[in-house]
Amino acid sequence: MDLKFISTFLCFVLLHSSKTFGDHFTNQSDLETYIVHLEFPDQLFSNSKDLLLWHQSFLPTNSNHSSRILYSYRHVFNGFAATLSSDEVREMEKKPGFVSAHPQRIFQLHTTHTPSFLGLHQNVGLWNASNSGKGVIIGILDTGIAPQHPSFNDNGMPNLPLKWKGKCEFNVTTYCNKKLIGARNFVQPDLSPTDEYGHGTHTSSTAAGTLWMVLIFGNANGTAVGICPSPCGHVQKYKILAGLDAAIEDGVDVISLSLGFGHSRSPLYNDTIAIGAYSAMEKGIFVSCSAGNDGPGSGTVQNGAPWILTVGASTTDRKIRAVVVLGNGAEYEGESAFQPTNFSRKLLPLVNGKYCDLLHSIDVKGKIVLCDTKRGLYREQIARTVKSAGGAGMILMNNKEGGSTTLAVYDVFSMTQVSYKDGQEIINYMKSTSTPVATISYKGTKIGYKHAPTVGYFSSRGPCLQSQGILKPDIIGPGVNILAAWPTQIEGETTSASSSSSSTFNILSGTSMSCPHLAGVAALLKSAHPDWSPAAIKSAIMTTADLVNLGNDPIQDETLEPADLLAIGSGHVNPSRANDPGLIYDIQPEDYIPYLCGLNYTDDQVSIIVKKKVHCTSSIPQSELNYPSFSIPKESSAQTYTRTVTNVGEAISAYTVKVSGLKGVEVAVSPKILKFTVLNQKASYNVTVKTLDLTGHSQGYIVWSSDRYSVRSPIHVFPHISVI
Repeated sequence: MDLKFISTFLCFVLLHSSKTFGDHFTNQSDLETYIVHLEFPDQLFSNSKDLLLWHQSFLPTNSNHSSRILYSYRHVFNGFAATLSSDEVREMEKKPGFVSAHPQRIFQLHTTHTPSFLGLHQNVGLWNASNSGKGVIIGILDTGIAPQHPSFNDNGMPNLPLKWKGKCEFNVTTYCNKKLIGARNFVQPDLSPTDEYGHGTHTSSTAAGTLWMVLIFGNANGTAVGICPSPCGHVQKYKILAGLDAAIEDGVDVISLSLGFGHSRSPLYNDTIAIGAYSAMEKGIFVSCSAGNDGPGSGTVQNGAPWILTVGASTTDRKIRAVVVLGNGAEYEGESAFQPTNFSRKLLPLVNGKYCDLLHSIDVKGKIVLCDTKRGLYREQIARTVKSAGGAGMILMNNKEGGSTTLAVYDVFSMTQVSYKDGQEIINYMKSTSTPVATISYKGTKIGYKHAPTVGYFSSRGPCLQSQGILKPDIIGPGVNILAAWPTQIEGETTSASSSSSSTFNILSGTSMSCPHLAGVAALLKSAHPDWSPAAIKSAIMTTADLVNLGNDPIQDETLEPADLLAIGSGHVNPSRANDPGLIYDIQPEDYIPYLCGLNYTDDQVSIIVKKKVHCTSSIPQSELNYPSFSIPKESSAQTYTRTVTNVGEAISAYTVKVSGLKGVEVAVSPKILKFTVLNQKASYNVTVKTLDLTGHSQGYIVWSSDRYSVRSPIHVFPHISVI
């Protein structure tokens, strides 16, 4: 079986830098790391040395240039990262060619069975059509990688692609192979890019890991394999840009970025990931980013630039069951990755430990302890507190915000996590008797839950505050209880069922996990359709997404109510359908310039993003961008928006439009039929929106259908729009 290539660009997690700087003329306590943007130079620099010299010319004349410049960017934008004082920045502003300088921001990481759940199977469907993504290179920017893990074995891999220009900077050069073809460290360049945290190894194997049979704690059994099979930390801004710059230079096809910087109110010209991703998109590189883990609150979505695929998190149809059995006979199904075989079936006293952060006044020895979740307190901390206090077991119940999302947490301690609703029923039982008792029954893995997928409670929600005229997130994909590679042995873990190896795997949850799933899908599509642009691949993913779960009911959120567009975007990814979408909404790099001008950015601010001189002589409303979805503000009069589609389905075909779901809004589409006679033919249509008695939000769909295809675009109409 041919597996795909993976190129991994890595950033270790560092809270601060211990590097000292050789500048004797500036108080080092006043120095900060700045990202400096410059005008597009009149002359092109033939090599990196000349470019660096130009960048150094902006520094103070009395400084040690070699130590002050941290990174000289060649691809993601015109400029450099340097340690500067605020006084030095003010002096720099006077120099010709200077555009802006901003102190760096800190980015947070958005901390198996899923290919089968997504309908990906060996030798059939998209895996077969794309030859398992053969020849496509995925770049992962994360905390490092465990190169000796079997998920990165290169058995059966072809030779490296000629386009690859990257480096292997492990201390042991044999760690790179035909699968893991490169790795670099941009946080501490002198150190090997191995993974000490696990996050990078997990995301890398999710996107492009090798086929591997695995059992974890004797459960979650199945095949651990990347979608394209051929813990919380902080990463500094300029190092993310350095990784993106290198990924572009090295020739990757897809970039997976599982990080962000909190609620995204920053304008796009000051958004590191947006700027770097634009340069990647210009080079034909597809960029997949996590939507963030700040849900379920409104307006929490991150990485919202329209040239990025913004990915939310969903559950799969697998549960690792740990059932609460009460004294009244009631049972409530929870989850736990730890499945002890010797836990007592005897009913034990049940006590309420509240948040279980302090148990000094509660006797929990030999008892089952009910604990409530609390923001800022990790589940592992709660479990350790209960265990050290002598508790026999723990029931961790979700708060209202957590809803129905249960996480299979690893902890060598008898516990289970139950939903908010079930937790309330357990509390009611405890109130009904003076001697409440319970036990936990461990029942292993079960696959086939019909309510899957649901939206993970933590998955960040729209609207996108950077640009409300673009509906975000774009898509949701598997991100709850995801089994993938881990750099160290998990305590209590059993090894592979088909090997005596001590290779390790772990289960994590977060949009960090859903992002590489979509990067893997994009790699498969890129291999199957090498002439498709990043926007075309995104369109194919979005317009073919699923709106219903395995039970054929609408996809639900953590409240078990139908999820809205601000939670699911276009829906849940369906890789096989994305391979044959019928029509696509394409966008060329220059099409984003009038969109950016329409955000009321200055010429210089737009130039920072697009890396060339711009004059905003024309602009379009945000909602006018040729995007596969619609996000439209309520206006006092009717507004008309245009979309253009490209035929990539059947040469001779006709599509008829249908509008559904919208309330308080009148939508007219013209023409009502689109006819095509050849492949790659384009056709345009207009959407006129008139709000009637709309007081809140209205959501629905515009669907173009032929005899074979159904091309769906979500449409979201909202009360007002604000520009940052």
